[in-house]
Amino acid sequence: MPQHKSAAKRARQTESRRARNRVHRSKMRTMMKKLRATEDSTEARTLFNDVKSMLDRMSSRGLIHANKAANYKSQLEKHVNAL
Repeated sequence: MPQHKSAAKRARQTESRRARNRVHRSKMRTMMKKLRATEDSTEARTLFNDVKSMLDRMSSRGLIHANKAANYKSQLEKHVNAL
């Protein structure tokens, strides 16, 4: 148990941020799986743009590292171009 008010507040903030991050990370992974499963090239293009913007948002918020986002985008773009 926290001994100070500030520590209690910090614990509350951490829990809410952790829950929010889990939602965003799950949504990001689901979008990437959906893109990888797509076989239609036009649908893949539109999905790729959505995934790319999502990855950029997550890296700017600090949820994933910027280089990891770049690696994901590179691999997904290879997949889309191969279709």
